[in-house]
Amino acid sequence: MDMTVGIAELKSRLSYYLGLVRDGRPVTVLDRTRPVARIVPYGAMASPVAVRERKVKSKTLADFKPLPRLVLPKDIMRYL
Repeated sequence: MDMTVGIAELKSRLSYYLGLVRDGRPVTVLDRTRPVARIVPYGAMASPVAVRERKVKSKTLADFKPLPRLVLPKDIMRYL
């Protein structure tokens, strides 16, 4: 079961909670009663880290296709 901790408590006792994580116990960080983060042992969630470290191909303006022309059934300038 995950341990839950508020932000203020985590700040004041960070070493203690990192010790729990080091021992394999995930810690859920709460902002009041709402979960905002989860601290897990390094390597436990290799997938998201791998996704974040993956290089993204740079795109240029030539890589984008133009949008199709907008065709309206009525003359909108008439309403302006």
